[in-house]
Amino acid sequence: MTCRRRRVTLRTRYVVSALVAGLLTVPSAACTGDRTATTDSFTVGLLLPSREAPRWESSDKPLIEQQVKRLCPHCNVAYANAGGDSTAQRQQMTAMITKGVRVVILDATDNRAQRSSVEAAHNAGVPVIAYDRLADGPISGYVSFDGVQVGMLQGRALLKAMHAPAEDRTIVMMNGDPTSSNAASFKRGALSVLRGKVRIGRSYDTPGWSPNNANANMSAAISALGPGRIDGVLAANDAMAAGVISALKTARVKRLPPVTGQDADLDAVQRIVNGDQSMTVYKSFHAEAEAAAAMAVALGRGEKLHTIATTTTDSPTTHDIPSVLLTPVAVTTANIKQTLVKDGVYTIAQICTPQLRAACAKAGLTP
Repeated sequence: MTCRRRRVTLRTRYVVSALVAGLLTVPSAACTGDRTATTDSFTVGLLLPSREAPRWESSDKPLIEQQVKRLCPHCNVAYANAGGDSTAQRQQMTAMITKGVRVVILDATDNRAQRSSVEAAHNAGVPVIAYDRLADGPISGYVSFDGVQVGMLQGRALLKAMHAPAEDRTIVMMNGDPTSSNAASFKRGALSVLRGKVRIGRSYDTPGWSPNNANANMSAAISALGPGRIDGVLAANDAMAAGVISALKTARVKRLPPVTGQDADLDAVQRIVNGDQSMTVYKSFHAEAEAAAAMAVALGRGEKLHTIATTTTDSPTTHDIPSVLLTPVAVTTANIKQTLVKDGVYTIAQICTPQLRAACAKAGLTP
């Protein structure tokens, strides 16, 4: 995203939880009789972008559904996944509008490509909440994490893992999808930390955040730079980190360089425990889902977002979008237990498969 203004200090997950709890205390239309009975009986549309990253289907979808039901027991969630296809997502938005959803939570496959869909929803009186990444058009609310901060966390962790700065150290940058506003923020944040401290041997944008594309690009980087001359890889998310690590192993790199990630996918956490991946960025899906559901229910009830939003964001087309921008956390072996396990994202039993028991014990991941 490109934000020209941000107002108000960002708040943590706990503030979002408090706001959600506050919504629960607001009398429903059925109790007050001030509005029609349909006020608390509507459908929220949920459009997610792809299946490349496990989080969309395994975390975001069920969490948003749960939170909407918690805040509005008689509401329903209509769901569709675009499978990385922008045309399919536009069709899905049209279908949602036609079916009469009251509000849409949209994680756009391409922020620019979905502008016409957002405008169509707006013209039909259906507010759209941009989820995880900002979309162009008349967006009514926005929930995400500070993308520049994500990139900075990755860059700092990579420098630390390489024992840098050292200008003779060479890294490869595996950036996200060039059509994603988030990818640009991650890259900008990472470069703000890395420039002048390491040599960037190769830098790739990765269409669709695809691990296969990341694998192919990493293989090309290894051929160009040499298997023993890559000191670190800035991979923008965990799915691409998997592709990068696979390419390094296929090339029989004797000692894997540090590789970053993002999203705290379970297999990525296991790679961190095993020493194949150096870190990931944990973005609390619970907090993000809570904030998005709170916005959706409020807008569905015809309410304003001023009690939920903690800041505002400008997109290339819309100014002062009410926003909740949450704080990401870097995760390494040192704090898996204090972050992911403590927050209930994964149990130690889920992380520590029989093959990883020795590594888990070394990392202090014991029941």
